[in-house]
Amino acid sequence: MNIKSLLLGSAAALIAVSGARAADAVVVAEPEPAEYVKICDVYGAGYFYIPGTETCLRIGGYLRYDIGAGDAGTLDGVNHVRDSMGNGDNSTWYKNMRFALKTWTGQETELGTLKTYTETRFNFGNKSGDYTSGATDWQAVNKAVTLNFAWIQLGGFRVGKDESVYDSFIGYAGNVLQDTIIPYGVKDTNLISYYFDAGNGLSGVVSLEEGSGSLKGYQQSIDSYVPHVVGGVKYKGDWGAITAVGSYNSTWEEWAGKVRLDVKATSDLTLFAMVGYGTDRHAPVSFYKPWVGNFAVWGGGTYTINKKTAFNAQVSYSDAKNLAVAANIAYTIVPGYTITAEVDYFHFGKYGESGAINLTNANKKNSIGGLIRFQRSF
Repeated sequence: MNIKSLLLGSAAALIAVSGARAADAVVVAEPEPAEYVKICDVYGAGYFYIPGTETCLRIGGYLRYDIGAGDAGTLDGVNHVRDSMGNGDNSTWYKNMRFALKTWTGQETELGTLKTYTETRFNFGNKSGDYTSGATDWQAVNKAVTLNFAWIQLGGFRVGKDESVYDSFIGYAGNVLQDTIIPYGVKDTNLISYYFDAGNGLSGVVSLEEGSGSLKGYQQSIDSYVPHVVGGVKYKGDWGAITAVGSYNSTWEEWAGKVRLDVKATSDLTLFAMVGYGTDRHAPVSFYKPWVGNFAVWGGGTYTINKKTAFNAQVSYSDAKNLAVAANIAYTIVPGYTITAEVDYFHFGKYGESGAINLTNANKKNSIGGLIRFQRSF
């Protein structure tokens, strides 16, 4: 065998081996394209598309820590606490930690925008109120988880768990923490409502509502197939707004209504005034008239001191000759984190209000209290 034959044989062997290895080669599959979350800016900041859908989702909420002391208001210090032996007559702090989880969704359809909103609250702390035999409200505990909102809205048509449009449409009150020392409404309800926009700043709402709970021992939910009814109209301009709402409580066959004026006095000062009137033929208080007496008034405003600081104040008065004053300073340390310090005063007139704590004793004519709130919103 000569050198030429040996080289030719070796080359043939190498080609054969290479062909065999090529036939056995592992083919690596092409990677599937990654599906990244897409930002949805149609409904505002924070929304993103749920992968594989045309639905936009936003997740948010807040953490809130409250410290209260004194007597005045709905979130006051716990008074007349007795020790474990049943001795003493002490007062202690009101404290509450809350985690609120919120979700929003939005999607455009041929019938208009389809929206949902939910809010669930988790609380730990003690409650307000005088000690009574066997009561444990003053003890710090995990409180009940509450579903505060869970509604579906298509166009202007909304169904589900919401706050009564008797409050939400007209506006709750001022920007003080304890705006219900003299209460203006009871919020929680299932409802069917329709919002309409007539253009040129004019809008309205009609709502059929179930009500909820009891107030001073009087049932506030419907007790037949006849719902509570609420209607409202609003005119809004660059100067502010004027709003009116009216309600019919089918359980007690009572009527109530409120009118509110909001004014942008300057670029730094906003003011509001609201008056409510209702019947009390069958019950002294009701779902839409929780104040005592026929009428009540609320007024106040917000002054923006600088980009981080605002001063808020509110005065309210009811037909029962009860007077409440609340004022606070809200300071935003960094975006999303605000500390608010508030002082509250209550003057007892003829009867205590349903939202006031420790004020059913007419011997205590004047009470004062306060609240400090730390809140991180996201």
